Amino acid sequence: MVDHPPLPPFTAASAIQKVRLAEDAWNSRDPANVSLAYTQDTYWRNRAEFLTGRTEVVEFLSRKWARERDYRLIKELWAYLENRIAVLYAYEWHDDSFNWFRSYGTENWEFNEHSLMHQRFACINDLPIAEADRRFH
Repeated sequence: MVDHPPLPPFTAASAIQKVRLAEDAWNSRDPANVSLAYTQDTYWRNRAEFLTGRTEVVEFLSRKWARERDYRLIKELWAYLENRIAVLYAYEWHDDSFNWFRSYGTENWEFNEHSLMHQRFACINDLPIAEADRRFH
């Protein structure tokens, strides 16, 4: 098994680094690449959808980014302890009719000893916005 630094247990600096790496990966909008940060048997709750395994993650992210166009995400470290990290995040996107949204939420992450994410629990709320009100470019 290959390690994916930074490794747990996390410090403030390494937790922030892990958050930045996740932010960069998700902003790439490359489902296959993003999925490599998760264990083969990763377990997710995203809104009301439950996923198990990298294959389901790739399928989910492919659907997500086909629907959420011009996606731009920011993440902020909220808390960390040993092999767990909690983040606050917001992202902006538009649908195929150019209706813009800002989505806010929290994520709770749990990592294995190789620093692959084993569990991800996300809570998300969507706010319709005008294009002129976008903050993330």
